[in-house]
Amino acid sequence: MKVQKFNVSDANLVKSPGQDADIFVGNLVDERHGGPVTIGYGRYAPHQTLTETMAVDDVMIVLQGSLAVSTGDGTVTAGPGEIVYMPKGSSVMITTEDEAALTAYVTYPHWAELHDE
Repeated sequence: MKVQKFNVSDANLVKSPGQDADIFVGNLVDERHGGPVTIGYGRYAPHQTLTETMAVDDVMIVLQGSLAVSTGDGTVTAGPGEIVYMPKGSSVMITTEDEAALTAYVTYPHWAELHDE
C-alpha cells in the first residue's frame, strides 16, 4: 500500500449501518486495501444520537462542531482538534446538540467486515 492523502470530499458518505439517525460514514481505507485499519470520515447532523457497543477499537478525531460520548463511566465532550478513544466492548452513546459535527476515524480491526457478517 502506498502513502496517500485524503480529504472529506474523497469520501462517499453513506448512512451509518444499522442506524436510523442522520449520521453518515465514508471509509477511505479498509479491508479492501490490505491494511490493518479502517480510516474514514463521519458526518453527524444536529440533534442526533448513535448508540453502539463498540465491536472494534475506535479513534474519533473531531474536525468541526462538537459531540458528546457517554458511557457508564460518564460523558466526554469533544470539539475541533480533540480525539476520543472508544475501546472495543464499550457501550457508547454519541450525541450532537445544536450543531453538526464532522469527524475522522481510525478503527482496528475493520468495522465494516463485522457489519457484513
